[in-house]
Amino acid sequence: MASTSSTSTPQPAPWKAQFLDHLSKMDSPEFVFSSLTPAPNKDSPVDYLPRARYCIYRGLWAELPENKHNDAERNERCFESEMPTFTTDVRMNKTFEVFASSSGHAKEREQAQGSGGGGPCEAVWWIKGDTMVQWRMQGEAFVVGPDIEGEGEQSKESSGVRTVKSELGGRMRVVKEDGKDGWSWKRELRGHFGNISPGMRGSFKNPPPGLPVDKPYDESKNQIGQKVGDLDDEVARENFRVVVIKPEMVESVDLSDPTKARRQQYRYDESSGKWSHIETWP
Repeated sequence: MASTSSTSTPQPAPWKAQFLDHLSKMDSPEFVFSSLTPAPNKDSPVDYLPRARYCIYRGLWAELPENKHNDAERNERCFESEMPTFTTDVRMNKTFEVFASSSGHAKEREQAQGSGGGGPCEAVWWIKGDTMVQWRMQGEAFVVGPDIEGEGEQSKESSGVRTVKSELGGRMRVVKEDGKDGWSWKRELRGHFGNISPGMRGSFKNPPPGLPVDKPYDESKNQIGQKVGDLDDEVARENFRVVVIKPEMVESVDLSDPTKARRQQYRYDESSGKWSHIETWP
């Protein structure tokens, strides 16, 4: 594990148990992920524009959900966190957006091919039915890519890799000392790839997202509708990324009873490693 950016050990989040309980009630844990994209031209009155899309929650970072169909080697459960994850294709816009809106201000997509990012984001879940609670997170999004643990000529860590390991590592809490030094970022990334279905893995071999269907592409590498069983498929893994949300503010709004509706708001203090809490009107 790399050195962390926190000045104090992160304390357990008081909202975590209820958040996970509510997500377990969803048929499918879709949520809206919002990021910022650079304005399309220099004459725009603002520097960035909002973008939102539905994503699938894939568990908390370092707490890979159990999946009997996943043959990937797993890390020992040495760490825990309160950082939600989802998977994406590096060729899609949201990957570039979390680089372009970060302190590094990536200008070209070539600068967003590896691990890194840190752009501002917001995520929203709506748990309907009897629960009737909205969860909202504000924070920063980081991308974990295949360069997270380089080998050979790639063994030297990039600034993006160092940023990811510092920012996310600083919010990972040790739950078992034995084995923590053997915990692998690369193994965790591969485990996430194994946790999605063969059809979903195959989507990372689709033709380039956004390319007009009448334009040529490398058909020897990219075909739509494939299924991938090999967890080390070169083409799919080249495009596969895990995005980790590092929350700074979390709130839940309970609308199950209009006469008792309340908003619970939590903020993370980097200096103390603790979450503050206030209750407000919705």
